Formats: sequence, C-alpha cells, structure tokens
Amino acid sequence: MARVAVEQSLSPISKMLRDNGYEVVPLGNWQQEVDAIVITGQDVNVMGMQDIKSSGAPVISADGLTTNEVFHEVNIRLSETEHH
Repeated sequence: MARVAVEQSLSPISKMLRDNGYEVVPLGNWQQEVDAIVITGQDVNVMGMQDIKSSGAPVISADGLTTNEVFHEVNIRLSETEHH
C-alpha cells in the first residue's frame, strides 16, 4: 500500500486517497518513509521544503487543482516511480 503525506488542510484529498486504498499520514509526520507528498503550495517554506525535497518522494502541489486532479497526479507519480 502506498503511503502519502498530506497537508492537514487538504482533508477532502486525504479522504479520496484513503477511499482508494492509500495510507494517508499527516504532513507533520512525513519523516516516516512516504511514497508521495501533497501540499497546498502556499506554505512551501513554512513546511520545510528542503526537508521534503530531500525525502526523494514526489511532491504534488494541490494549488489550483480539484480533488480528482490531485488524486490523478498522485496515481501518475506513483506509477512512474514503480517503473524505475
């Protein structure tokens, strides 16, 4: 099961991911190994972007995207990493 860290203000996205078989963890606890990270895009510096980038997990910005679009992005990014 893929584990995705999601910023807390994005609860509709967390629910969509959980409903579709993903394990969702709060972004504050993303230090555990995760397969992808979803952020609002607004608090990039506040959330410690350097640490997030060094995790090696793809970062998806939900800024301007619908819940379905973010879910689609997560699926695409995770399928890309599985094929490498």
